[in-house]
Amino acid sequence: MRILVVEDDHALAEVVAEGLRDQGMAVDLAHDGLAAAEKLELTAHDVVVLDRDLPGVHGDTLCRMITERADRPMVLMLTAASAPGDRVSGLSLGADDYLAKPFHFPELVLRIHALARRKPDARPRTLHAAGIELDPIRRTVLRDGRQLSLSVKEFAVLAALLRASPGFLSAEALLEQVWDEHADPFTNTVTVTVGRLRRKLGDPPVIATQPGIGYRIA
Repeated sequence: MRILVVEDDHALAEVVAEGLRDQGMAVDLAHDGLAAAEKLELTAHDVVVLDRDLPGVHGDTLCRMITERADRPMVLMLTAASAPGDRVSGLSLGADDYLAKPFHFPELVLRIHALARRKPDARPRTLHAAGIELDPIRRTVLRDGRQLSLSVKEFAVLAALLRASPGFLSAEALLEQVWDEHADPFTNTVTVTVGRLRRKLGDPPVIATQPGIGYRIA
């Protein structure tokens, strides 16, 4: 899952981003509305966590811009304006959810997952294929009833492959979905992570590789 956090408070933005990365999400950051608009043009995101009072382009304007896109991300407004009227006006702009500061981080994570499931092209909450059952909320993985212990990136790679199943995902697509904009496109981190994941999934092998195309759940 790829998230864009748009927050002009740099310290808060870093805390939110690191917390979401610890949950296995790929997170991009923007500290003003102009930078956010540029990132939205370059990369497809599942959810935008949007501060309302932004420099450059105001959060309200950015929210309207997002909602006019054909294949738009879901929008969670995260703002200090918490009065009922503020919430109503934020939702009327097209935001899909509204969370007031200060907030509890576990609630933010649950709301992001809920918004991702509401996207028109979203898969069911629990992902199934080839004897694998993955629950992104409880962060559990079963293979033929056997519980697996995966790292954050292994879990996120497996979730991306399950969402794409039975299709292939290239290494570049996995970098985009699981890591973030700072990932080195020439790194072998995808190969290494998939290798570790294969070993943990055990036999019979379920991740197929097609040279020049990518990976898929067989």
